[in-house]
Amino acid sequence: MKVIVEKNYEELSKTAANIIKDEIAKKPNLVLGLATGSTPEGTYRELIRLHKEEGLDFSQVTTFNLDEYVGIDKDHPNSYHYYMKTTLFDHINIDPNNTFIPDGKVENPEKYCKEYDRLIEEKGGIDLQVLGIGENGHIAFNEPDEALNVGTSVVNLTESTIQANSRFFDSIDQVPKTAITMGIGSIMKAKKIILLANGKKKANVIKELLKQDKITTKLPASILLLHPDVTVIVDEEAYNG
Repeated sequence: MKVIVEKNYEELSKTAANIIKDEIAKKPNLVLGLATGSTPEGTYRELIRLHKEEGLDFSQVTTFNLDEYVGIDKDHPNSYHYYMKTTLFDHINIDPNNTFIPDGKVENPEKYCKEYDRLIEEKGGIDLQVLGIGENGHIAFNEPDEALNVGTSVVNLTESTIQANSRFFDSIDQVPKTAITMGIGSIMKAKKIILLANGKKKANVIKELLKQDKITTKLPASILLLHPDVTVIVDEEAYNG
């Protein structure tokens, strides 16, 4: 596990975007795994700048998102479909047919989740996966638990995650309690992973992750210690606390 410590969030975002840019340069039809939330927003802004000012070409890129809330329409302002569209996709030259985000309103979620994993395989697997990390150590919506799902599945969100996500909603009662998420196995199949974390709120979990010498389902991100190509990119606040 490689660790890059940047001075601030802006530098962290530039570093992450440049890694993505370099991977697209090596493989124009890159399969890119994407995360949502506040952490990757700066990275997406920098990717937009690279596209508009330096010609970064997304026309052959395929994307798969990690997760989506269950029960929320795609056009709901707090859906991850809406987030990706407004935060990144509307501003670059990506083909909408090459962007895949779990559908939180499917009638048969179990079948759908298997099909999502199968579609990733059909596209050749994820070349580069972008991850954030929750304050409780979750990656995607794989929450601390006695056991973790291998494949994409429907999961219950912990109270701490619901609380953390309530800042995006008018009230905590509106925050969905379940989500579709890529499983730990789906994430670990990515050829390369970058994990982003910034700010003092993430300092405890980053310290916990970086000192880990054991894999534990109580800290889902610890599974990344087994991956051959993970780069953790943090700002000084997240690294030093």
